[in-house]
Amino acid sequence: MTEEQIVQLIADDAAMVDALALAATLGLPEWLIGAGFVRGKVWDHLHGRTGASTPSDIDLVYFDASESFDDAALETRLSRDLPDLKWDVKNQAVAHRWNGEPACSSVVDALARWPETATAVGVTTERGSLELIAPHGIADLVGLIVRPTPAFATSDARREIVRSRFEKKRWHEKWPRLRLALV
Repeated sequence: MTEEQIVQLIADDAAMVDALALAATLGLPEWLIGAGFVRGKVWDHLHGRTGASTPSDIDLVYFDASESFDDAALETRLSRDLPDLKWDVKNQAVAHRWNGEPACSSVVDALARWPETATAVGVTTERGSLELIAPHGIADLVGLIVRPTPAFATSDARREIVRSRFEKKRWHEKWPRLRLALV
C-alpha cells in the first residue's frame, strides 16, 4: 500500500472527508487529524474490513505559538457540528507544558514524537488537497507493525509505554495480524 493509496482510501470515506472539511473551517495553523483516524482506517483495510471508519476519537492537532485558539471551545464547536464524533483538539505548540517533553517547532515535529510510528501519521487539507503526513514513513503502518518512534525508543520505560498502549487499547484483538516490535 502506498501513500497515494492511503490518501485515496481516506478520500473515499465520506465520514472522514466530512471531518476533514469541518476541521478546515476552523482556520487553524498547521493542522492535521492524526493517530487512529488514519491508522485505524489503514489497519481496517489491511484486515479486509470495508466501509466507514469509526475511530474512538478524532485527534485534531495544530501548531499556534500565539495561543490564539481555545481547544475546549473548538471541541465544543466541532461536537456541535458533527455530534457523533468525539473530538480531541490540542495545540502542539504548548504540549510540552503537560507532556514533559521539549517544546516542538511545528506540528510535524510534534507528530514525529508521538509514541508509535504507525500512530505518528496524519492528514490535512490545509494546502487545498488531501495530504498524508508521516514523518517516519508508512512502512510500519502498512506492515502492521507497532514500533516506538525514536522519541519512545530511548529507554525501557518509554518502550513500556508503547507496549502498555498496545495492550490497553486492545489493538491486537481488533487487528490480529499486528506485530509489536519493541527493539
